[in-house]
Formats: sequence, C-alpha cells, structure tokens
Amino acid sequence: MKGVLLVNLGSPDSPTAKDVKPYLDEFLMDERVIDVPKILRNILVRGIILQTRPKRSAKAYKKIWWEEGSPLIVISEHFAVKVRAQTDLPIALGMRYGSMSIRKAFQELADQGVDEVLLVPLYPHYAMSSYETVVVKALEEQQKHFPSIKVTTLPAFYHNPDYIRVLSRSIAEGLEDFDYDHVLFSYHGIPERHIRKSDPTRFHCKIDGSCCKVNSVAHHTCYRHQCYKTTDLVVEALGLPQDKVSTSFQSRLAGDPWLKPYTDYEFERLAKEGKKRLIVVTPAFVSDCLETLEEIAMEGKEQFEEAGGEHYKHIPCLNERDDWVALMASWIRDWQTEHILPV
Repeated sequence: MKGVLLVNLGSPDSPTAKDVKPYLDEFLMDERVIDVPKILRNILVRGIILQTRPKRSAKAYKKIWWEEGSPLIVISEHFAVKVRAQTDLPIALGMRYGSMSIRKAFQELADQGVDEVLLVPLYPHYAMSSYETVVVKALEEQQKHFPSIKVTTLPAFYHNPDYIRVLSRSIAEGLEDFDYDHVLFSYHGIPERHIRKSDPTRFHCKIDGSCCKVNSVAHHTCYRHQCYKTTDLVVEALGLPQDKVSTSFQSRLAGDPWLKPYTDYEFERLAKEGKKRLIVVTPAFVSDCLETLEEIAMEGKEQFEEAGGEHYKHIPCLNERDDWVALMASWIRDWQTEHILPV
C-alpha cells in the first residue's frame, strides 16, 4: 500500500525560551546546518549560542505566533488536509526538527498498512541544510525503524514548469494594485562552503557570478544556481523588467562568508538608490515561517523604511493556495499510478 510523507522544517512547541531551546539545539546541532566537527559544534551551539539565543528567538516567535499555534505548523497541517482530500492515499506530516518528528509520521503511515512511501521535502531547492537533511534523516529513520517500507523521494522542483506557473501566479496577484519600483527575490542564506561541498565535480562551483550560467551536473545540487534559476523563470513568466528585479539571500550567521548579496544590505541599498516602493518575495519557502513573517515582513520593512523607503510589501508564500494544493496532489497521483515524478 502506498502513502505520502510530507516534511517541513519544524517549530518549537511554544514561543517560550523553554521550548525554543531544545528546538534550536536539535536544529543547530545538525551537522548539515552547522557543518563543523561535532566537538566544535557542541562548543559553539551549547556553549555559546544557546546561552542567549533562545530568549531572543522566543521574542521573535511571539511576534508571529497564531492563536492556533506556530504559523509554519498550522499552514503545513492545513496543506496536508487539503492534499489528502484530493488523493486517495494515506498522507502524514512530519517535521525535520521538533516534536512532530519524521519517525512519528512514518509510524502513522505504517499503522495504516503503508509499505511504500513518497517522501516530499517541502523545499523547492536542494541545499544541505534543508532538502538534504530531510532526506538523510528520513532514510535513517526508515532503515532503523521501518526497514520494510520502500521510500521514493520527490526531487527538488524549483524549475518544474507547473510549479513556476503556480509561483508566478501567486506573485502576480501580489503585484496587483502596487506600483512597485523594485521586486526583490530574497532566498534563505547558506554558507558559501555549502555550495562547494554540494558540488559533485569538486571544481565547477566557484561562486564567481558565471559558474551558475554554465551548464553542469553540479546544478542538480547547487542551491545558488537553483535560486537564480527560479528568479529567472518567474521574471520570464511574468515579463518583469530586468532592471526592476534582483536576488538576495537572508539569515546568515557571523564568522563565515554566506551567499551574497545580503538581503538586509539590499534593503538599505535599494532605498538609498531612490527605490521608494519595494515588493519582496521569499521563494525558498512554500510555507510562511519565522524567517518570512518576522525577519522579512516585519524587520525588513523597518530596515527599508529607516533607509528612506516609503512603501513595502511582502508577498506570502504559497502556503495552502488551492492551485499549489492541486499541483502537489497531481504529482502524488502521477507517482501513485505511473511512478512519474516532476522534473
């Protein structure tokens, strides 16, 4: 019997330092998030970051927390319910980090007699710290606790034509009735070394502004290339003026070089260049979360306006849009009936 396992990032159980701390510990101790030797990661995370970060993060979570709970969790649950209604397969929802674990989701499917699972990392792009860690963790749980279950993984869908149509439609709706000066595509940031580590050729990715344009097998696992490709495809689909669009990367840690340009620097630069009306989209996520709702929608607005900008708009992620739900359901049905996955 077939079933589907949807996996998103995760969330603390409440916007309190007590619940945020173990969540951050699990997240930051992931070797694919902070990829340094475990002893150094332990010192950095448990000896330094977790001494102060939980309180700050809890304050940020409180700013965006919904009455029903964590926005990411609530949105993901609504999405799963809607997808389930359009398919005839058991569908479980798990999170890479937090109490809604991947293991619990596997167990939910196993209890229904499922022995073949379509694993769906809810990330459009491939990155060590998002897509890859979900796949690795899911396979670890499957091999250790559910060896009789066969797992097939949905590939990164950042350039799938149907996905681009849905994403473009959502952005087009956000552009309506807003006379923008600029559209900023802001993606989650990662360290530059992650790009090089993910390069199977070990020589193609140079992060020099040109390697992403030269065709290579490295693009299958190159987050930077895939982000720029998503921007290009949406710009083409919507006919956006090239001089009114740019790409940037948000959420970095101090110490190492991360993908550039940095989103917060772009807020200041664009405002000082006279861009008064800014629209920001965050296509690295399919569900709004702390990073989009607080860092971009709230802090980003403040940064842009403090630098001289006047009108700021963040376009929501796809969340539980009907066309996004229908697309995911169609991918699941294709896998169910013909073992066809999106490319």
